[in-house]
Amino acid sequence: MRANLTLEAPARLKPARIGQWNWLIHLVLILLSLFVIFPLVWAVITSFKQANEIYTLDVIPQHPTTDNYGYVYTAIPFVRMMLNTFAFALTVTLGVLAISVLAAYGFSRWEFKGKNILFLLFIGTLIVPGQITIIPNYLLLAKLGWLNSLAGLTIPQLASGFGVFYLRQHFRSFPKELYDAAVIDGAGAFRTLWSIVLPNRRAALTAFAILMFIQTWNEYFWPLLVVKKYNDAVLQVGLQLFLQAEGNEWGPLMAAATMSFLPILVLYILAQRQIMDAFVRSGLH
Repeated sequence: MRANLTLEAPARLKPARIGQWNWLIHLVLILLSLFVIFPLVWAVITSFKQANEIYTLDVIPQHPTTDNYGYVYTAIPFVRMMLNTFAFALTVTLGVLAISVLAAYGFSRWEFKGKNILFLLFIGTLIVPGQITIIPNYLLLAKLGWLNSLAGLTIPQLASGFGVFYLRQHFRSFPKELYDAAVIDGAGAFRTLWSIVLPNRRAALTAFAILMFIQTWNEYFWPLLVVKKYNDAVLQVGLQLFLQAEGNEWGPLMAAATMSFLPILVLYILAQRQIMDAFVRSGLH
């Protein structure tokens, strides 16, 4: 009797029955998005309302006005504060990016004694609350005479354990064959980094720089401690001082808030695809 060597076709896997729940998933996401966006939209709408319309339930202002924006410019040095915030955010972003790139490059390319322990120390800084280091940093700046200065505002912010971890993940995926080719070609470590590695990791660098810029732009507590001069304050501190001075003048306050978050919101919207792509890829290396 001839043996039956016919292999049975494997049972077909039942398709995942997730499609029928897509409408519910999208509904939940839409509701969450509206919940997040509503305060921003309401702030913008309120900024165009007159004082007698602030406490009404009208979604669209009956008599829209731009007087609130003009009042902000006369009440506080808004342009000066925005320039201070831009200088602060840009300096911190460039400094953190430079230091994180060099550290991540060293961790990803070379093997050296104590490498893993040193890297764990970098990662360990992520679980240390920032409030713990505020007092030592403030006392150090006072000793150095760096209070009320850009150096005192930026230098304590230049170390980022997250930046080292994030960029190391991307640098580890860089082909070793290209490193070997660079060595054969006579390129040194810094030339290899500048001419080969960084151009090929531009998306990750851009995403990290944008997120660092946004985080620094929204910084409040540290600038409040370091900067004591009104004209040298950043926007977040200026908004708080404006709120204390004006009390319940919600129209001008919403106008100031709108002008402060609008540039950074536009920046994030323009770069959101690149940011999300870079972070998704960072988990694959």
